[in-house]
Amino acid sequence: MQKLQFKKEIKASAQKVYETMLGLKNKATYEYWTATFNPTSTYEGSWDKGSKIHFVGVDESGKKGGMASEIVAHQPAGFVSIRHYGFLDGDLEITTGEQVEKWAGGHENYSFQENNGITTVTVDMDTIDEYLEYFNDIYPKALDKLKEISKK
Repeated sequence: MQKLQFKKEIKASAQKVYETMLGLKNKATYEYWTATFNPTSTYEGSWDKGSKIHFVGVDESGKKGGMASEIVAHQPAGFVSIRHYGFLDGDLEITTGEQVEKWAGGHENYSFQENNGITTVTVDMDTIDEYLEYFNDIYPKALDKLKEISKK
């Protein structure tokens, strides 16, 4: 797996950026910035440490899909670590097989560092070669949307 890192400075408190990114007060804020990946992007589950969470969306044919994941660390307004362990095929959780083995166990980590009213959000993530170009293109755009909504 390859490791990627993306950073964005946002003129807002770490608490505000964290709540907005995770959609803690209003899930629509999470859905706003993640719509960059899929217009129907949302999550089902909890951001609590040890909790299962599904990151879901609907494809062009209306079929639900996404990632099956676990929150491995959660320090409010500081750090969130997500471990992806499978994917969703409709309502079915797929956790074994060749497709899963390529990237299962990969992490997506969010860090929030505030300094003088500006929060630096850092996303560290593992991905497989076939998604490198996609994430390098799309993640900065998603963080721009996060910046836009966090400043409101």
